[in-house]
Amino acid sequence: MTAKLFYEDAYLNEAKAKIESLEIRGNKVRLNLDRTIFYPEGGGQPSDKGIIRGDGFEIRVEKVYGKDEIWHEGTLKGREPKPGEEVELELDWEWRYENMKQHTGQHILSAVLKDLYDSNTTGFQIFENYNKIEINFNGKLTWEHILNAEIRANEIVSKDLPVEIEFYNELPEDLRNQLRKDLSDKIKPPIRIVSIPGVDVIPCGGTHVKSTREVGFIKVVNFYKKSKNIWRIEFVCGNRALRYLDELLEDYWESLDEMPNKNRPLIKRVRELKNEIVKLEEEKKALRLELWEWKAKALLRGSEEVKGIKIVSTVEELDMKDAQAFVVYLVDKNPNTIALFVGRNYVIFAKNRGVEGVSMKELLREVIKETGGGGGGSEVLAKGGGFKVEPEKVLEIAKEKLKQLLQV
Repeated sequence: MTAKLFYEDAYLNEAKAKIESLEIRGNKVRLNLDRTIFYPEGGGQPSDKGIIRGDGFEIRVEKVYGKDEIWHEGTLKGREPKPGEEVELELDWEWRYENMKQHTGQHILSAVLKDLYDSNTTGFQIFENYNKIEINFNGKLTWEHILNAEIRANEIVSKDLPVEIEFYNELPEDLRNQLRKDLSDKIKPPIRIVSIPGVDVIPCGGTHVKSTREVGFIKVVNFYKKSKNIWRIEFVCGNRALRYLDELLEDYWESLDEMPNKNRPLIKRVRELKNEIVKLEEEKKALRLELWEWKAKALLRGSEEVKGIKIVSTVEELDMKDAQAFVVYLVDKNPNTIALFVGRNYVIFAKNRGVEGVSMKELLREVIKETGGGGGGSEVLAKGGGFKVEPEKVLEIAKEKLKQLLQV
């Protein structure tokens, strides 16, 4: 069993340990130590990162996990370590300390949401740039609800209250009654209780700061409904809050600076821009229809006619999506018409729904027999690609096969 020094002192960021066992694959290694300051992932808190150093080698720790035995995974530089060797442990302290702030901040925010709205926290996770909790909340959560919770949470932070941690083999009844949520049957002794006097009492296995003042600042940055009565709240604490808000403000002001009208609020400028885009799209649609009309007339003038059916055929430069839109327009607007469009890596065969006796799906099947490739479709429209011959040859074969089908 690995001795968990992070429970004895969460601020211990350097220590010595002995390698119990290890596995090495190339430059990747995982170690089990007799003791560790590295917190393993669990309870929504990510694992610690840092360095393990030995005589002639160094391991950059990227992942830590386990309960009784704690495993440290990372990248090895230098010679291969051996069981029994002594090593020096060094945490990435900024990463750990910020995670401690986030976790304690979560306890405060969750306690406030429980007190204000009787909302229980059902999930929690720390990410690299933000954290999220999920709460049950009946009705519509608003920014007014959030602001009230933020004000209360930051008042608690400013009071510089102690964050106390105690272990129990069995919880006294009066302490059990103070818990923010009922104790799960999955939690076995020793039971680790994290409490903030007058604010929160909860079982927790994470690392925490000693005082609420160290959390620094709690800010909700987003929230949305996840399911029927579950809301997800994203928040940040400490230096991560400042970094997050700086990035948000930088994005805000740079976005506003890109607008024709640079005056706040940004939402008004965005709506103006969206209205302008709608107008431009309408103009674009009108121009596209006009272009299609002229293009259809030109292609129809050069079409062949077989048994009263006009065959419009061309090697097309448009991409497949735009070509298909035009082909559908062409055959829909012109009775007794079949269109054969071949692009660089596709074919589209389509017919007016009034044309009987020939299937575009069948036509494509016949073309594939001689050209390779694949595809499929329906009676009125078929698409394919991956042919082993040039587009001009595909079109030639398609016209020949269509004429044969029309002659039947």
